[in-house]
Amino acid sequence: MRNFLMLCVAPTLLVGAEALKWPPTLPSGKSVDTSTEASFLKPGPNLREGVAVAKQAPAVDFLFYPGQDYPGKPWSAWGDGLAVGDKYYSAIGDHKAPDGNAGLYEYDAGAKTLRRLVDVRALLKLPQGHYTPGKIHSRIDLGKDGWLYFSTHRGSTRITTEQYHYKGDWIIRHHPGRNVTEIVAHAPLPMQCLPASVMDPDRLIFYAGTTDGNYQNKRVQLLAYDLAGRKVMYSDDHGFARCAILSRSTGRLYFHATGREAAGEAAPERLVRYDPAKPGPPVAIDAALRMRAASRELPSGLVYTTEQDEMWEFNTRTEKARRLGAAMVGTRGYTASLNADPRTGRYLYYVPGAHGGAEQDGSPVVQFDVKMGKRKVVAFLRAHCEAAFGFIPQGAYSTAVSPDGARVFVTWNGNRGAVPGARKVDFNTCALTVVNIPESERQP
Repeated sequence: MRNFLMLCVAPTLLVGAEALKWPPTLPSGKSVDTSTEASFLKPGPNLREGVAVAKQAPAVDFLFYPGQDYPGKPWSAWGDGLAVGDKYYSAIGDHKAPDGNAGLYEYDAGAKTLRRLVDVRALLKLPQGHYTPGKIHSRIDLGKDGWLYFSTHRGSTRITTEQYHYKGDWIIRHHPGRNVTEIVAHAPLPMQCLPASVMDPDRLIFYAGTTDGNYQNKRVQLLAYDLAGRKVMYSDDHGFARCAILSRSTGRLYFHATGREAAGEAAPERLVRYDPAKPGPPVAIDAALRMRAASRELPSGLVYTTEQDEMWEFNTRTEKARRLGAAMVGTRGYTASLNADPRTGRYLYYVPGAHGGAEQDGSPVVQFDVKMGKRKVVAFLRAHCEAAFGFIPQGAYSTAVSPDGARVFVTWNGNRGAVPGARKVDFNTCALTVVNIPESERQP
């Protein structure tokens, strides 16, 4: 993806990334700031009618990602993270090409520490001039074997070629307990990038939707990879572009097989089902919904999806879908990460404006009440982050909810160096916020 320019409100100049201080630091000199501010409950300028605002402000932890020691092109996060106990796993990359780099990170909520677990460039040890990925664009998933799995993706679309010795991207795994990282597979499908994924943690199957190394070839392949056997189980030319539903209870995978990008006000699209118990071409089912982001399956068999201004529910037991209501809270609807509260299953959390523009709505963190079909903003983060840290939170592709439903983790693509009131604001820095939701705002 390119370094898109995000509109704000009035023309002025920006500080270039090269002129900023690297790595980014907090004004206090500390590694983390924790605040509870009244401004968290002050609505952004575009709050829609019928959208509630929390009554009690959360405590919010703020950190810059370490390892941002030089200007990226830009430093950014494009893959979805994961909460395990008190830990949150996420990834950022420098988006450079052909010599990019990316890393896997662990945040410890108890210690309030953020550290890099995997340095992809250091792991691959490739010669100078060889392609190295500038992004981890996939989901991060934890297998029953205790390993975290993810895959890599390019920066520029023009460098996944033989000129840069490109053969395909990597599936990588890391074991947090043993602090060991391994390459699982290189180029499981030849000349294919691996930007989208979901993993079956029990059957140890890694599913990916690919992008062809040749940017002019628009096919999206489906990959089902056997992690234990280290082999391709199935592949075809009709994969998922960005998102898929995994039913952990049944092992089945559901997705839109046309490879289309989520955009505009498209009609609900029929799902297809891939069943690893009967490997073969996915079959269409009698269920249609919209899906750019999907939650993990709850014990009830329910999964939630969203795209633009729609929230959907999918029942993996009955294979039926229903629309729950509107999802947008302001002007931005593009949402790339959706998480259900594992404790109650009642609340969904997300950040609209994934690719930028969230700041125009105040950088809201949203709670959707499935029981009531209502939206509530639990925190508007722009005002405080900009005033206190000089950071504008613009969009998020990675969010997660702690197992007890008490914390919402958000990895932000954002900007440092913008003059107040800037008309054009670029991504250049990644930061983490941990929104500690008051019990009063998440009653069962």
